[in-house]
Amino acid sequence: MDSQLIWQEEYMIGVDIIDKEHQRLFKIINRLLAFGEEEKKSRWACQEGIKFFKEHAMKHFTDEENYMMSIGYEGLETHRLLHQGFRKNTLPALEEELERMDYSPEAVDHFLGVCAGWLIGHTLTEDRAIIGESVSKWVDLLPGEELKAMEKVILQLIYDMFRLESQVISETYGGEKFGRGIYYRLVYGTDQDEQKSEIILVFEEKLLIKTVGKVMGIQTNKLDSMLINAARYTARQFVERIREHLPDVDLYAMKEENLLTYEQFRDVFEREKMQVSLLFDTGEGYFAYCVIAPHLLEEGVGTPLEMENVISEIESYLMKREEAPKEKILVVDDSMTMRQGMKELLCEDYEISLAQSGMSAIQAITLDRPDLVLLDYEMPVCDGRQTLEMIRSDESLLELPVIFLTGRTDPESVRNVISLKPAGYLSKFLKPEEIKKKIDCYFGKKKV
Repeated sequence: MDSQLIWQEEYMIGVDIIDKEHQRLFKIINRLLAFGEEEKKSRWACQEGIKFFKEHAMKHFTDEENYMMSIGYEGLETHRLLHQGFRKNTLPALEEELERMDYSPEAVDHFLGVCAGWLIGHTLTEDRAIIGESVSKWVDLLPGEELKAMEKVILQLIYDMFRLESQVISETYGGEKFGRGIYYRLVYGTDQDEQKSEIILVFEEKLLIKTVGKVMGIQTNKLDSMLINAARYTARQFVERIREHLPDVDLYAMKEENLLTYEQFRDVFEREKMQVSLLFDTGEGYFAYCVIAPHLLEEGVGTPLEMENVISEIESYLMKREEAPKEKILVVDDSMTMRQGMKELLCEDYEISLAQSGMSAIQAITLDRPDLVLLDYEMPVCDGRQTLEMIRSDESLLELPVIFLTGRTDPESVRNVISLKPAGYLSKFLKPEEIKKKIDCYFGKKKV
């Protein structure tokens, strides 16, 4: 990655101690990005540079939290939680990758790309919320201590029930897809009023097969009705064990359960804020535990499972999963209008997932590899070329088809990315039906 981060006025929030440290972190990352090939091959040079960046980042987090405390910022605890997540989850995972890949240039570039993306994204959203210019996405999360307590309970339960040593990957899981998933919703309420609490558990399919399926002695690597039913009741016991640690648990009873499609599940994340949104890596597959505030799901999102319909509903659910899968397209664009427009244009014939930045695209590809990526060329922080560089730095993604969806098709821009082997270019100025036709044509040719 031979690019540099460009400091822009929009990154200034008007607080001197924060703005100066942001600029300093930019300079450190740019200095590391500017390392020559010999420096990148030097494990010691990379270690020292990354250590320097971490020290300044930790100092910045402390200074920023002290400032928020001095002005009585209401979102301090949530903001502090995001800092902790980066420090305790993201950085250790990146450092583990650096060690595993022996500080290769690709691993160093990935480390810097993730840090740069996190820094800019955090500055433009959560940091701007400090001065009232935006609203934090995670304002409804449980307080830090309560969230940590819940994490410990879940980690211990996963170990007690399945002997799996798990780790928290994210405390702000945003509903990204990971492999083939089962989305199971439980609704709890009281007889006295209409107040409800809702919990959604997300299981990677292979996790259910290797845990519940293993206990049942199932030899196949395929979900069936028996395994789904066993997973339902195992999940209910799992949730009840967690709820034992919550106040007023005796007042709430299970009122409804549903199996959701990914689209139904994802719609929740596009509309609502979570109280708990945790993502775990169990070593055998991913698992997410999400708690939603009352009345967040619209009526009819999923058919309630009752004694009289549970068999037919599960059979129907499994049949839909066995239908010929649609090709998966990831649309990467910093414009929400463009993302939603492409989703509406393509969703009837393709399974569409969305990413608003290069870094979120990398995460989406890692969790659930698409058949095609439609990538915006011009994005802030990490542009299309940098994003494709990161994709191609992973050997397993060398052949992943990426088509630039862009307003730039000039010869210079094309030459700039030709070595990264894009699958093609689509102009944003084409009519929607022409874009759709070209994508249909691409997949048609691919099948020949």
